[in-house]
Amino acid sequence: MSHRRRLGRLVAAVAGGSLLLSACAQSGGETSEPSSSASPAGTAQTITYAGEQEFNSYNSISVNNLVNSAAMQRVQAGFWYYGENGEVTPDKDFGTYQKTADSPLTIEYEFNAKAVWSDGTPIDCDDAMLYWAAKSGKIKGFQVDGTTGVELTKVPDCNAGDKKFVLEYSEPFADWQSNGPGATSVLPAHVATKAAGMSEADFIAAVKAQDADKLAGVIKFYNEGWTIDGGLKDISLYPASGPYKIASMAPGQSLTLAANDKWWGTPAATPNIVLRVISQEEQAQALQNREVNLIEPQPNPDLLAQLEGMQGVTVKTGDAYTYEHLDFNFDSSEFKDKRLRQAFAKCVPRQLIVDNLIKPLAPQAQVLQVRNVLPFQPDYNTVVQGSGAEAYADVDIEGAKKLLEEAGKVGMEVKVGHNEPNPRRTQETQLIADSCGKAGFKVVDGGAETFFEAGGALGTNGYDVALFAWTGSSEVSGWSSTYSTPKECSENGKENNNGCYSNKEVDDLIKQLNAEVDTTKHPGLIAQIEKILWDDVATIPLFAHPNLLAWDEKLQNIVPNPAQSSVTWNMDKWTLAS
Repeated sequence: MSHRRRLGRLVAAVAGGSLLLSACAQSGGETSEPSSSASPAGTAQTITYAGEQEFNSYNSISVNNLVNSAAMQRVQAGFWYYGENGEVTPDKDFGTYQKTADSPLTIEYEFNAKAVWSDGTPIDCDDAMLYWAAKSGKIKGFQVDGTTGVELTKVPDCNAGDKKFVLEYSEPFADWQSNGPGATSVLPAHVATKAAGMSEADFIAAVKAQDADKLAGVIKFYNEGWTIDGGLKDISLYPASGPYKIASMAPGQSLTLAANDKWWGTPAATPNIVLRVISQEEQAQALQNREVNLIEPQPNPDLLAQLEGMQGVTVKTGDAYTYEHLDFNFDSSEFKDKRLRQAFAKCVPRQLIVDNLIKPLAPQAQVLQVRNVLPFQPDYNTVVQGSGAEAYADVDIEGAKKLLEEAGKVGMEVKVGHNEPNPRRTQETQLIADSCGKAGFKVVDGGAETFFEAGGALGTNGYDVALFAWTGSSEVSGWSSTYSTPKECSENGKENNNGCYSNKEVDDLIKQLNAEVDTTKHPGLIAQIEKILWDDVATIPLFAHPNLLAWDEKLQNIVPNPAQSSVTWNMDKWTLAS
């Protein structure tokens, strides 16, 4: 799967786990039983969705991967979400927001008067303050996936119990509609403050004072307290603000969601959703056996052929805001030397990878020439022209050899880190090893199940080149944390810039892009950024992912989503004929 990113927020997708059949056991802490409320006549009580990786954090802002975001889409509601076709969609059940001034840019938010957490606690000012404290970057210590846009806002001036708050910006921000608290980003402040031994009033006062010392306990809990390690520690730590709530978890096997009886909007159509952990190699068989009802795997030709041969299964492919890439480690590898990055880019067989692994399931697929606009988007060709991608359009073994010799690095070992099990990435790595081996690199497959986990290779820079995917949306503001100079090159300080790339000119252009409200000017600014990224060989784009979904034809209201919210964006509408 992929990491999540907002082009807006980006998310990296991961894979792991094996076929495990039990979905009911619980380990660690108290749990509530799955809902037994009746669904409409002729429909099932439970729908099962398969994913490759185990749910590992209720806080998907700190532990930034797609599995957590997908699981929490309708557990943690927000003022907006990525709806049909990946469009930014206000969630009027949760609350309302509107721009009240352009200079300074001012956005007023109001939680629904009925909005409460599933434990009955009102959703109000302290929850907004926790969001701002973490996402603004102005209070040191919070581990987040990026501060883009929120860093431009003043601390909200609300008080305990208030349902309204305001975000006032110091400068224009193009993506303001998706910059405030959205789905999966509003977390329960009352849980964090209780764990830290703070009162609601003292917490709000400390946020207004931006006092990291007083907030130390909250910060520690925010970063660590919602991490899932070996099961749910205490079910009370994970309340819901959407139509589903967490009911139970079987470690290594499944997460069960149940209809939230405190939800004030339209009730969930199916009482229980089970998210099963099943490896990619076994998902198709599980669907055929109806152990699961819906799968959203990473596509590969063999899997597509297997699914299309099944009876009673709907298969759908399409575009997605997800792209595969190779990222260099600028922190602790030999690739600090630009000549070595150029040499590696010259020998990576991008066209061969696309031809062998992607075109069999998406015949129109092409090598991705830039990073932040995808081939199905209207401005793609404008951004590609003159970007410098043409210098690496074809494999150039002799050119790569010459650069390696100049650098005195013939025989240099290159560890390609990626998540596993992932058959396609294993194949990609082998194709790269075969080609770059001819140029004088010794490519080593550094795949690991823990690649994306806290303390894993991606976060600690335990690789020379990282192979993974970003998934996001059509928005532009996510570049701020992906290509901007990180505050510090540590697991908590890099945000989405895992390799610690830095270029002041890129930093300045990204700021211009984020502040540009005239979208007709975006392609020109993006083109300038892409040209520098190619001049620096900051990363190597490979291809845009085709989306792949397969489900039991009796399952209704499945609506594919190309953005990072994935197909689970409307899981509360799913029904299954019994």
